[in-house]
Amino acid sequence: MLIENQEEFSKKLPPDGRVLGLDVGETTIGLALSDAGRRIASPLSTIERTKFSKDMAKLESIVSSNKIVGLVIGYPINMDGSLGPRTQSTRTFVSNMGKHINLPMLLWDERLSTMAVERMMLEADMSRKRRAELVDKLAASYMLQGYLDNAKNSGA
Repeated sequence: MLIENQEEFSKKLPPDGRVLGLDVGETTIGLALSDAGRRIASPLSTIERTKFSKDMAKLESIVSSNKIVGLVIGYPINMDGSLGPRTQSTRTFVSNMGKHINLPMLLWDERLSTMAVERMMLEADMSRKRRAELVDKLAASYMLQGYLDNAKNSGA
C-alpha cells in the first residue's frame, strides 16, 4: 500500500522492525536494509532486472527472510522538482509491486543520492568496474539513511 507522506508511513510501521530501501533503475534494483531499531541503513544487494515476476519473487524472498515491515522506494524527481518519465516508471513499478507485497510503501525523494555515492567512490579511488558493482545498493543505502534520519529528527 503506497502512502504519500512520511508521517503517515511511519505511523503504519510497528515500533521495531527492518525497513527495506529500493533504488529502482531500468536494469537493476539496488537494495538497502535498516537495522530493527531503524537507525542505520546498510547496503544489501542488487537485483539484476529481468522479468517482473522474477524480480518480485526475489524481492518477496528478501522481504520474508529479513522480516521487513515497510519499503522506502527512491523517487527520481528532477532537480527542478518536476516529475519526468522515470518518476512515472517508478510509480508504475510500485503500483505493480503492491499487488505482490502487502506492506506500507513510501516514495522518497532520491535527488543527488547516486551523484553523492559516485563522488564518494571516486574520492576512494575505486575502479570503474567496482563502482558499477556497488553504485545501486550504495545509492539505496544513502537514500534509506536519509529517510531514517528524517524520521528520527521529525519524531515520526
